[in-house]
Amino acid sequence: MKNEKRKPSKGEQIIQNENSKTRSFRGIPNAIIGTILVLFSFLSIYIVFGSPFDTRINRAAFVGGIVFIIYLLYPISQRLEKKINHIPFYDLILAIVALFTYCYFIVNCDSVIKVGSMLTTPMIVIGAIGILLTLEACRRATGLPIVIVASSFLIYGLVYKNGLTFNSIRKVVYVVFYTTEGVIGTPIRACTAFISLFVIFGAFLERTGISDFFINFANSIAGHTQGGPAKVAVISSALCGMVSGSSVGNTVTTGAITIPLMKKNGYKPEFAGAVEAAASTGGQIMPPIMGAAAFLMIEYTSMPYSFIALRACLPALLYFSGIFISVHLEAKKLGLKGIPKSNLPLFSDVIKSWYLVLPLVTLTYLIIKSTMAMAAIVAILVAVGLSVMRDMFLDYNMKEYIAESKKHKLKVITQTTPTLIIKSLASGAKSVVSVGIACSVAGIIACIITTTGIGTDLVSGIISLSQGHLIIGMFLTMITCIILGMGVPTTANYVIMATTCAPILVKMGMNVFAANMFVFYFGIVADITPPVALAAYAGSAIANASPIKTAVNATLLAIAAFIVPYIFGLNPALLFIDTNLLQVIVIIITSLIGIFGISAGIRGFIYRNMKVLERIIIILGGLLLIHPDLRTDALGIVLVGLILLLQRNLKK
Repeated sequence: MKNEKRKPSKGEQIIQNENSKTRSFRGIPNAIIGTILVLFSFLSIYIVFGSPFDTRINRAAFVGGIVFIIYLLYPISQRLEKKINHIPFYDLILAIVALFTYCYFIVNCDSVIKVGSMLTTPMIVIGAIGILLTLEACRRATGLPIVIVASSFLIYGLVYKNGLTFNSIRKVVYVVFYTTEGVIGTPIRACTAFISLFVIFGAFLERTGISDFFINFANSIAGHTQGGPAKVAVISSALCGMVSGSSVGNTVTTGAITIPLMKKNGYKPEFAGAVEAAASTGGQIMPPIMGAAAFLMIEYTSMPYSFIALRACLPALLYFSGIFISVHLEAKKLGLKGIPKSNLPLFSDVIKSWYLVLPLVTLTYLIIKSTMAMAAIVAILVAVGLSVMRDMFLDYNMKEYIAESKKHKLKVITQTTPTLIIKSLASGAKSVVSVGIACSVAGIIACIITTTGIGTDLVSGIISLSQGHLIIGMFLTMITCIILGMGVPTTANYVIMATTCAPILVKMGMNVFAANMFVFYFGIVADITPPVALAAYAGSAIANASPIKTAVNATLLAIAAFIVPYIFGLNPALLFIDTNLLQVIVIIITSLIGIFGISAGIRGFIYRNMKVLERIIIILGGLLLIHPDLRTDALGIVLVGLILLLQRNLKK
């Protein structure tokens, strides 16, 4: 009897897709593709700092470059194309045709402006082809869910008034392809203005070895403690996820190291996968970078990024504190130990590479003091400067450096500065392409919502269902965000939420920034919320665990992300709005105690296993403490303190 080849699970498919989305090239073809990617990075920088052309031309050139590169790099299906140095003829044709549609727009930009919505037939045909090829490029680079959502909105835009007619086709093609409302709309404006630079900066940061520094740092301070590997996963994923901006990508990269260690330490597979997925997802809400989506918040809230990053600090702190406390209590419950110190790098050795965080520190400082674009470019130059200094050191101490690094269990990085620059620009371009195409397709969705008025209908519908009660409106908005966010990349996810869901909450009286943060959080947690929990599925594949169990565990670990948005929605003091320094200090202390109470109640353990009534009381106390009010804080402290004393006395 022949052995049948096992079909990969959903999680394994996600990992395979994440690790091998693009075609493989070697030799001269690899050099050609690398050159194209480096040139695209230079184009992105040129648009930000030096392009004298009309904004439509800049954006069209940017998106045209993106779709061209995607057809060169991304196969129609990962299962069909495994050859090295191979691009099928049909993809070459599609790449050229896609580039031609955007070049046609660039050349005929003035003519399009003159004719307005009364497009000629050639303009309609070329625009329609451009839209379809952009959607297909998005499917290849980011997946099918967002394309299904965008296509549904497009169809609605074509038929919502009088059915499918020539005029409806002409109008949709015009607003989607030829105006600054669709494929080159607000998300692409943010992408060309500063997101692309920050993504390229992230690539430089990765190449300097900061991810390895974060993992070594987490190991040195938490690896030896009770349940150490899980705590290392929380700390390193928070820091690395902040830079990468991809929950699934971060789960795959850091999870390959942390999940096996957690399992070996004694954590259940579904819990180990969940810890990594929840922590990696939270990296996108971690200041100062917060993934690419937070930069779009500037466009939708008209607030400076320094304002956004500062006010996102406490919710992010509560999110990761909740996960950290949960893994600690789980380790105590299971009686787990840490990793022997002899197998870990020493903090004194790790901290010698402190200079690796200088680009990040520079970025944070300049975001506050200068422009976004200038902050990114200076931070890139600092990263290059560090590489030059390392080159000078290695020239004199290569053997000693390698020997010392291996002795202290630290990864050796010996690439020269020219190599770092070229590889960082190429890697950055790949990341910009995936972010940019998601932004372009998100622009299509936002365009249809605006032109058809469907967003207004959604706002009216939810307000009507909630009968004016904000808490009910928040719950319905949360469900909408999670459903619309399933399988959609973070950047596109936020655009959809900001255009459809945030206006609902603003209309019901919520602060504008709080409303945008609310939908931002619930759009992100869709990556760990069943049934479409992509990050949790990736974690389950590495852990060899049940995907649904992993997703449920990840949801419970990230419970702060489901509670905190309600609190700052009802009282924006949690976002440091309309408050003072003393109140901020009180809010931080009480909120951390509150998140401890909630996490302990969910895990059902502090000093010993809790009874059902104990869990209910301490969770209630935690919820009261997170809400910024002196009366609820006092009652919350009494309830949490009562269970703590009871647990301690019963253990004795």
